[in-house]
Amino acid sequence: MGTTSEQKIALLLLGTIWVLLGTCNAEFTPADNYLINCGSTVDVHVPGQGFFRADNSGSTILKSDHNVAANTLPDAVISSDNPVLYQTARIFSVPSSYSFNMKSRGRHFVRLHFFGFRYQSYDLAVAKFKVSTQDVVLLDNFTPPSNSSPLVREYSLNITEDKLILTFVPLGNSTSFINAIEVISVPDDLIRDSAQTVNPSGQYLGLTTQSFQTFYRINVGGREVTAANDTLSRSWDTDQNFFLNSTTTELFAYQAKLNYQKGAATKEDAPDSVYNTARRFAVQNRTSLVSNMTWQFDVDGSSSYLIRFHFCDIVSKAAYSLYFDIYVDGRLALENVDLSERVLGTLAVPYYMEFVLKSSDPSGKLSVGIGPSSLNNVAPDGILNGLEIMKMDISTGTVYVVWPPGTPNRKLAIILGTVLGGVGAVSIAIILCFVLRRKKKEKKPRRAPTSRPSSSWSPLTLNGLSFLSTGTRTTSRTTLTSGTNSDASYRIPFALLQVATKHFDEQMVVGVGGFGKVYKAVLQDSTKVAVKRGNQKSHQGLREFRTEIELLSGLRHRHLVSLIGYCDEQNEMILVYEYMEKGTLKSHLYGSDMPPLSWKKRVEICIGAARGLHYLHTGFAKSIIHRDVKSANILLDENLMAKVSDFGLSKTGPELDQTHVSTAVKGSFGYLDPEYYRRQKLTDKSDVYSFGVVLLEVICARPVIDPTLPRDMINLAEWAIKWQKRGELGQIVDQRIAGTIRPESLRKYGETVEKCLADYGVDRPTMGDVLWNLEFVLQLQEAGPDVSNVDSMNQISELPPDTRRMGSLEIGTADESPTNMDYSQMSTNDAFSQLMNTEGR
Repeated sequence: MGTTSEQKIALLLLGTIWVLLGTCNAEFTPADNYLINCGSTVDVHVPGQGFFRADNSGSTILKSDHNVAANTLPDAVISSDNPVLYQTARIFSVPSSYSFNMKSRGRHFVRLHFFGFRYQSYDLAVAKFKVSTQDVVLLDNFTPPSNSSPLVREYSLNITEDKLILTFVPLGNSTSFINAIEVISVPDDLIRDSAQTVNPSGQYLGLTTQSFQTFYRINVGGREVTAANDTLSRSWDTDQNFFLNSTTTELFAYQAKLNYQKGAATKEDAPDSVYNTARRFAVQNRTSLVSNMTWQFDVDGSSSYLIRFHFCDIVSKAAYSLYFDIYVDGRLALENVDLSERVLGTLAVPYYMEFVLKSSDPSGKLSVGIGPSSLNNVAPDGILNGLEIMKMDISTGTVYVVWPPGTPNRKLAIILGTVLGGVGAVSIAIILCFVLRRKKKEKKPRRAPTSRPSSSWSPLTLNGLSFLSTGTRTTSRTTLTSGTNSDASYRIPFALLQVATKHFDEQMVVGVGGFGKVYKAVLQDSTKVAVKRGNQKSHQGLREFRTEIELLSGLRHRHLVSLIGYCDEQNEMILVYEYMEKGTLKSHLYGSDMPPLSWKKRVEICIGAARGLHYLHTGFAKSIIHRDVKSANILLDENLMAKVSDFGLSKTGPELDQTHVSTAVKGSFGYLDPEYYRRQKLTDKSDVYSFGVVLLEVICARPVIDPTLPRDMINLAEWAIKWQKRGELGQIVDQRIAGTIRPESLRKYGETVEKCLADYGVDRPTMGDVLWNLEFVLQLQEAGPDVSNVDSMNQISELPPDTRRMGSLEIGTADESPTNMDYSQMSTNDAFSQLMNTEGR
């Protein structure tokens, strides 16, 4: 299948070396290993896991109430893995918590054990409560199932602090309880940062910082694996209750030693008992009717999932003979999978593949499948050894934390720091105003008093808005409140938005993003607006919601989308923007039937977007880094004027004495700055790189990632920069405009792109430099046959100091002095002529 016999021999030799290296891995020892037997006064031993310590000695309990014990256990509990853990429970009638000192930060398993029984006046089977950490809500409105069987909820959390606090909050007049708790360190690389997405196919980044809930862990074709037989104390169910049995299959068991390879799966990813069993197609010829092997699971509808397929070729007699397709939720996720290519031609090598399904079937059913390959001369075949399904974006509602005595509440500290800092700032402002007024009065003659409207100091706000927490258990999210009377105009009633969107009619949807759906709407005053309604299940959406309001309420620029208002009623997160009639830049470049934009119009759009980004980078004391620059976030109005949108991932830049901001990697695959991805150090040069990719989209009119193309063409930036370095960028220009671009304009455009896509941020231009060069590209395009005068400026690489901040001033200043002129209002030619005119500057 495209691999010669010599290459296969070389891969087999290399695979042997990797196998030897893989066997040298030391067994993982968890730094944190808290096993708590709740409500008990004695430690209990659980075979294969160790001692579960009584919770009055192994952890800090705050505001706890009753220690209880069950006299008898039903048969369902006695036959469970660890019945001794369900003989006792700790009951809470008030918000209470467990506090754990963490020896290591990073990925941890947190397991909560529940068994609802009756004790005295308490019926734990009908208890209703919430459980949260400092950052994530694990359970909300939770009541244990009424099937008289124990329940274990497992979470995979990225713990970033030196203390983990698990808070139990009774809801209503109910109680909360817990039978046992496990908090265990696991290898950080147990969750990799990226995975392939399903429909559309692409790359998902940022998994390492996310929290997950384990929904299913399946040993396909094998027996149940108990926690005692797993290196990380996990339990693996059999697949019998989930396999639809729509085709004939065989079960395989492997008795020899598995060949662990460095860079493939490890014993921590899954135990040997998972990899040495498998389910395989029983039909081995194309004349037989073969359907996919399919498994189906009950899940939460409309949630996202990380799905991990475990493979180990224990069935083939020779390498490069097993080919199959992988299906997720009825969609083809990966075709013609050849495990031998992925493990260097060695058999019996544990290996796994991961996929992100961004939303499941609303009915609550999720299916996965293995199907025969469509390759010629290949028998229908396929295997699966194990499967894990982990729910993403697990947190809903607001976290509730009962802090240990003497531990400062970090949120309260932030609020107090803000308030005290605000008081100081207001005091200084009052003193300065008083001094300035005294000086003015001394210089100016007194005038007769005139009536003036009274004024008073308003509460300190951030960009005009302040965030006030209600502090109640029933609050589902922090409430946004206006800091001043004038800010009240930002809040729009939910009822008004319902009318404007025809009760959020699907026919009004004009776009869908990670935050939620975008609706076209018309307000009562006939103003056209775009209404972005957040997904209430998205924990990430709350942060984006806050960020957008904080930033956009303080930003005013011709090339930034304006915020009209917001709505936070009825647990909604809704943002209302000015409506951009012509949609996204991306839709005008490819993927639609819109007429092609001319080269001049494309450059003008790029110039407008560059002005908006330049304003973000230079218009404030600290720069604002957009972090998600892409063609889908550049919108066009009715005149095709560009405006940058979507500030949900934006971050303020570094302090004056710093070079970068250290933060988790976020952005869109294909646009992501490789240096930011490698080092997690964010600068405004990360926006420059992303904008360079947009410039390539503009001239090539193709997606930044296209898996359907040959391998060397999949990534637009990598592919196009090779042509640019050879001086042949013109070979890949959008053929609809190729004949209209002047060579000088194309050459300068290509140079600008190449500088933006430099590997290191220090080698990239500032956004001001990019703006300058794009203006120059437009001048070269419009210069006519004689470009000698314009070409003489080709050596300019830096803007003059007083023009590098062009576009960074706010619109509508009353001062008409030259230093306060609004450059963002100028046309392209006017702005360039200002830069060209060095006289008087």
